[in-house]
Amino acid sequence: MLTDLIREAGVVGEGGAGFPTHIKLDAKSDFFIVNAAECEPLIETDKYICRMFASEIIEAMQHVGEHLGAKRLVIALKRKYNREINALTDAIRDKGANIELFLMDSFYPAGDEQVLVQMITGRSVPERGIPLAVGAVVNNVGTMVSIQKALKGIPVTEKHLSVTGDVERPLMLKVPLGAPIIDCINAAKPNLPDYDIVLGGPMMGKVYTEPAQIAALSVEKTVGNILILPKGHHLYIQAQKPLHRIIRQAQSACLQCRFCTDQCPRYRVGHRVRPHLVMRAIFLEQRVENAMEYEHLYGDAANCSECGLCDMYSCPMGLSPRRVNMYLKGRLREKGIDVPKNPTPKAREALFYGKASTDRLIRRLGIYEYSLRQAGDECLEIEPKRVMLPFLQHIGKPAIPLKAKGDRIAKGDLLGLAAEGPVSANIHASIDGIVESIDERCAVIEREGWS
Repeated sequence: MLTDLIREAGVVGEGGAGFPTHIKLDAKSDFFIVNAAECEPLIETDKYICRMFASEIIEAMQHVGEHLGAKRLVIALKRKYNREINALTDAIRDKGANIELFLMDSFYPAGDEQVLVQMITGRSVPERGIPLAVGAVVNNVGTMVSIQKALKGIPVTEKHLSVTGDVERPLMLKVPLGAPIIDCINAAKPNLPDYDIVLGGPMMGKVYTEPAQIAALSVEKTVGNILILPKGHHLYIQAQKPLHRIIRQAQSACLQCRFCTDQCPRYRVGHRVRPHLVMRAIFLEQRVENAMEYEHLYGDAANCSECGLCDMYSCPMGLSPRRVNMYLKGRLREKGIDVPKNPTPKAREALFYGKASTDRLIRRLGIYEYSLRQAGDECLEIEPKRVMLPFLQHIGKPAIPLKAKGDRIAKGDLLGLAAEGPVSANIHASIDGIVESIDERCAVIEREGWS
């Protein structure tokens, strides 16, 4: 069965938080949507996969679409991706597949799955719900390549990713899972001796600044890009701003202009998200004791997708509604307040107007100079001396270690078994070698022949 093969291979969503794919596909749906929109600026991976693995994508889509009983199979990508469109169109024709391309303008966040679902199906996903609630399943384009391999009995052991930013040239890499991030960085030859990095994209990626931090990082199933930035870049300053300062700034500087609300992608699809109202009331937060009043003032935060558009693009005062919403989400959980969900939201007319231009966003982020060069079709393979494989590279419970220190292991061997329960995923060895160390958190494998 398709989902059994996918589960055994350890396939997880490669475009987000790593939800195990065998669980997502244990369903029936009207729509099967493959997300190739490359949501964030300066990420090259999905475009590369579309160009180089178009046939594999289409083959996997046919199998998954049949399994789901989907009436429409759709690949969503930006209309400016001419080479990628041509590659996918050729593969669809060659395989006689009933698959359509949905071409989008270049805006952020074009790859938000709830935005995709609304634009393609005309249906808004319920608040804090999943696309399946409106008859749709969405997978990342990289996940489709992993599915195609899984159907042939090949587990997830390697990753394609891009290295972009302040480097000699943007680069595509093929690396075993667990490869040191620093090896990937060095392959792209940073232009600066000291730098910060972002794992992921500039909007939602995680910033790392300390050399020891960076040296401890390894490539996981959800890593699609490494962004190299000079020390003290705007993105670092924004990410490190203390919360108490953000709250004081909201109290004193928020103009109530509504730009953060009107451009919010979740607000546009019909969800209750009005960050301008939350910013207006945040100074009262410590004084509000009544649960109903607290939910009335701050319940909107529960529906924030944390895309960062309000922080990095919309607010003319440089405030951080996203960080405020993230804080309030935690406070709502602490207080045990269950914010009601609207099961039938209706898209607002604003959905179709005034989208945030990716080109303009790039300039506001201070990364325009890095966008002028793109990775080509060349892909460098890295073979590290050792790999460090966490047993939690996905949402849910970590996999359970199966090997012991000193064991010989081959690439593709099952290293960690998915834990019992609703959500977990298998982890496989990504190189041939010896288990150098292993515990409940991770395993380190050293390649045989290295001393």
